[in-house]
Amino acid sequence: MSDVTTIPGVRLSDAAIRRRMLADFWFYFRQNRGAVIGLAVFVLLVLIAVFAAVIAPHDPTQQYRDALLVPPVWQDGGRAAFLLGTDAVGRDMLSRLIYGAQYSLFIGVVVVSIALVGGIVIGLVAGFFGGWVDTVIMRVMDVILAFPSLLLALVLVAILGPGLTNAMIAIAIVYQPHFARLTRAAVMSELRREYVTAARVAGAGNFRLMFKTILPNCLAPLIVQATLSFSSAVLDAAALGFLGMGAQPPASEWGTMLAEAREFILRAWWVVTLPGLTILVSVLAINLMGDGLRDALDPKLKRS
Repeated sequence: MSDVTTIPGVRLSDAAIRRRMLADFWFYFRQNRGAVIGLAVFVLLVLIAVFAAVIAPHDPTQQYRDALLVPPVWQDGGRAAFLLGTDAVGRDMLSRLIYGAQYSLFIGVVVVSIALVGGIVIGLVAGFFGGWVDTVIMRVMDVILAFPSLLLALVLVAILGPGLTNAMIAIAIVYQPHFARLTRAAVMSELRREYVTAARVAGAGNFRLMFKTILPNCLAPLIVQATLSFSSAVLDAAALGFLGMGAQPPASEWGTMLAEAREFILRAWWVVTLPGLTILVSVLAINLMGDGLRDALDPKLKRS
């Protein structure tokens, strides 16, 4: 038999409560038109990445030696076979932009997953135990936060070696303190609640208190932070790729595409402008979606 919860005059099952919470979330989320647009663009980006092999008209690494720096189809000299033109070695720009979505989503998911898991564990330990443990952990986090994120990521990649994997690890390490501090603040707030005291009295151990009792009530701000960190991870990975420290050629990562096109910025605007616009639109869409999540998940921002 499923559990039921009583509210004034009504008895609701767990499933009904979840449906009601989801309906409330969508109600507040859709009040932000920019967030809805951002969600639509993000879903489109995911679909493009998943079905890149079907959508892309060409292999992103195939070079057409008879079609070097062909302009987009709407310009003089453009060809219907290359809708957005080609780059300096004859690779189709549209196909490379489509496959680049795979890199961006992969980078965002890996970086946020590593930073989120690590930050939650660190923040839970610091906030739950307090004392010298909290002091040591938070001072280390403060040292990491004292450096500009991109500069610290560059230093870490220089130590680990250039490459996409090392770039993702470096960015994840840089973002961990944000999740750790957010988790610590939420844990310290929840520790004073009556349900935590009741769980202690009932004999719950530290591990159960941290991960089963307290953590589920700290997830709302972490979800918002994860969304905003996703867009920042895409941007920082593109920056590292542009500097030659991230994904390496011939990868179709957007930052790497920008780096390869620098010398042609005056001759062939499309090889620089199109990857830049793709990064701009993607990051903006994810940030708008994050704003909507914040509005929907934070009770203080909800309008009656």
